[in-house]
Amino acid sequence: MIEKVKTDKKKLLIYAHYYIPDVASTGQILRELAEGMIDEFDITIVCVVPSYTGKVAAEYKKNMFYKEEINGVKVVRIRVPEFSKSNKLSRVKNILSYFIGAMIATFKVGKMDYVYSISQPPILGGLLGVWGKWMKRAKYIYNIQDFNPEQTMAVGYSKNKLILKVMMWFDKFSCKQANKVIVVGRDMLETLKGRFKERKVLNQTFINNWIDEKEIYPLKAEEERVVEFKRKYGLEDKYVIMYSGNLGLYYDLENLIRVIKRFPSGTETIDGKRVVFVFVGEGSVRDKLVFYKEKNELDNVIFIPYQDKSDLVYSLNACDVQMCISAAGIKGVSVPSKIYGIMAAGKPVLGVLEHGAEARLIIEETGCGLVCEPSDYEAIEENINKFIRMDSIKGTQMGMAGRTYLVEKLTKDVSIKKYITEINSC
Repeated sequence: MIEKVKTDKKKLLIYAHYYIPDVASTGQILRELAEGMIDEFDITIVCVVPSYTGKVAAEYKKNMFYKEEINGVKVVRIRVPEFSKSNKLSRVKNILSYFIGAMIATFKVGKMDYVYSISQPPILGGLLGVWGKWMKRAKYIYNIQDFNPEQTMAVGYSKNKLILKVMMWFDKFSCKQANKVIVVGRDMLETLKGRFKERKVLNQTFINNWIDEKEIYPLKAEEERVVEFKRKYGLEDKYVIMYSGNLGLYYDLENLIRVIKRFPSGTETIDGKRVVFVFVGEGSVRDKLVFYKEKNELDNVIFIPYQDKSDLVYSLNACDVQMCISAAGIKGVSVPSKIYGIMAAGKPVLGVLEHGAEARLIIEETGCGLVCEPSDYEAIEENINKFIRMDSIKGTQMGMAGRTYLVEKLTKDVSIKKYITEINSC
């Protein structure tokens, strides 16, 4: 008997500011989500041309729109101007170009049953979803990865009360227009409820983000590519405490490096390994961190460029401890997705996270790390010392507890099935 190919798939439009091959974390999540749902939905992505670094390749500078198909997913790309991450005006121009272009692109994708957008760019991502809902007369799913203006207020990026009030009004409007609001942490559900207080509770749920546990997994220290990574960056025979991810505003890294200064070059573990602190990635505060290192001659601090996703498994396995950090005020606003990569690699976590934050709840439930409050720099120093004095077997057991929990409850397949269920239930 010949099996019939499913031809009656519902059509799903996804607004995804960045998409493969761009390396933005939300773009990677949306790529895996889209490809994971391709058997259930006919999916179209509206995104920018590859430009996460700020540069646009010559082949994407000729036309306003580009159409392609990647692994069964239809992609409509919008040309945007180049930008500098250190120049606010150029970033605003870039984002507004995407927003306007995405509104126009909505008319190029045909009939849609569902429209899905995330909270990136801030506020505009939600409004794009509302636009798509209206223009396509479709059900709208709003996935809030980061709450704004709450995140903007938490890091003091803007203190203009009028702007913040307008931002809040627009994002609450997007929430009200959504047929379903999906957040990525239990603490974020409380923030969503708090926005609307005693008024009618929205149709809402929470689904954890993920990392593909088949791509990121524990490797032995002697694995060839891990050894190669360590050799390349001078990490051989060192005790490596690593931060891997965006070196941005939301992680209090400028104060963290001041704590690291309290551990002079030559600090050793109980078994005689020299302790080094490694930052892997790029971001808006990287130059400040490098300047501080050089000014204070911190020879035990090493900066490593962003690693391609295909190499991430080796860099994550090249450490003894991974840091998962959020600045004060981020609880209920955002969930650092790096927690899933750390757990997938089976590494113990040095957590600097607020009490009740989703990532901290996971660490405490699994026992996969040590945690303390942001801004409690004495506690951060104490926990670093605990790791340095910790028996290596205990550290390994701590890390593997996180891996075991992730494989049981936080896999990509589990989360994607939840998304399919929630979208179909609208």
